[in-house]
Amino acid sequence: MNSIIIVKTSEIEVQPFVLDDFTQDKETNGTIKKVTKKELKILANDLGLMYEDSDIIFVKKMLTAYLKKMK
Repeated sequence: MNSIIIVKTSEIEVQPFVLDDFTQDKETNGTIKKVTKKELKILANDLGLMYEDSDIIFVKKMLTAYLKKMK
């Protein structure tokens, strides 16, 4: 049997309904930013690293695979 509890209006706490509390973050469903060879070359130059084009291609493939896996 269910019991009924009677409360006064002063005992009730009212809080606004926040929809964001019940939805997932948009970032989890976001897209992956593509890494370009140009960006990698600029970064390598800024860091003072020596590289060849084959190195840049390898790093680009590795970063793309890593970002897809983290998604």
